[in-house]
Amino acid sequence: METYQVGGCVRDKLLELPVKDRDWVVVGATPQEMLDAGYRPVGRDFPVFLHPETHEEYALARTERKTGPGYTGFSFHAAPEVTLEQDLARRDLTINAMAETDTGEIIDPFDGRQDIKDRLLRHVSPAFVEDPVRILRVARFAARFAGFGFRVADETRTLMQQMVDNGEVDALVPERVWQETLRALQEDHPETFFEVLRECGALARLFPEVDRLYGVPQPEQHHPEIDTGVHTMLVLQQAVKLSDDPVVRFAALVHDLGKGTTPAEELPSHIDHEERGVPLVEALCDRYKIPNEFRELAVMVTRYHLHYHRAGELKDTTLLKTLEALDAFRRPERYEQFLLACEADSRGRPGYEDRVFDQPRIMRETYAAASAIEAGPFVEQGLQGKAIAEALHRARLTAIKQVHRAA
Repeated sequence: METYQVGGCVRDKLLELPVKDRDWVVVGATPQEMLDAGYRPVGRDFPVFLHPETHEEYALARTERKTGPGYTGFSFHAAPEVTLEQDLARRDLTINAMAETDTGEIIDPFDGRQDIKDRLLRHVSPAFVEDPVRILRVARFAARFAGFGFRVADETRTLMQQMVDNGEVDALVPERVWQETLRALQEDHPETFFEVLRECGALARLFPEVDRLYGVPQPEQHHPEIDTGVHTMLVLQQAVKLSDDPVVRFAALVHDLGKGTTPAEELPSHIDHEERGVPLVEALCDRYKIPNEFRELAVMVTRYHLHYHRAGELKDTTLLKTLEALDAFRRPERYEQFLLACEADSRGRPGYEDRVFDQPRIMRETYAAASAIEAGPFVEQGLQGKAIAEALHRARLTAIKQVHRAA
């Protein structure tokens, strides 16, 4: 029985990154031998065990064979005769197909170290095409390592395009698409995830609402970048700078989906794109079973982001109605998420990235003034039900007016 550290922990060590999780492969052992050594079985599809003391995962070396479409269409073979190189050969990228011995020796049969030096994301073998999840994983690793200058190797991109053309990507289940997308949204360069998917044609199949934005013009006086797809990626970049919350970043990504359905004769204007965008956001969330906290904020940002941008022009009554529509008084944390996503929209334009905008101040001051008014005093006056709500509304409106007059 021989054990090796494998995969991401070896890669990250070579990149001088913190190693968060360690994965191990065991060569030359049977499941019974693992049990006899005190390991606890956890694998359902293939033999994986938890170390009796560290509780880290140890998987028996295995090979895999394609048996059907999609990422579930595989059979696995784990046996003592499976070699380390055979196990590494089934992995997706060369930088993930290295192992390290207990003495620190790096075993690198597919030149992963050279690809790290060259900053390349390159597939291990032609078997890459058998698993459509690898398209998402490559895009996610591109997002993770974009700051290091990594790019997808040309030959790997060609394989990804072939997989899209062959319909393999259509076999992806919604939960897995969202899982990889969520992980990408938590990286430092999530925009790269969507750019890589677009380059191989997968964005049009998986996120057609986003892909459709490319080539759609916007008024140049407000959007120097003109192209709505380019703007969307710039907004996502700014959302990363403003927040590490993937809920905020997702809302930034989808806020302008309605612009993809603007009639050609109305371009470059996008009248009512907010309302047209809402059902698109809802359909996307339905398709990938995206959690409600993502859905709710995304819908609100889509519907009300122009209210935010026009905060300095809106009447006090409209500002208050917007706060009420956003449920800001009961959900102040979500209101702050809304403001961050909208601010990312403002900054997601060339030349606007570092500007000081009035809207965040106006929206926060408005909220602070209105939220300081509570229902307690009206209850003490003997008001009930609808009368409390009406009195609360009037008092909050007065508070907002006073703030704005003082300003």
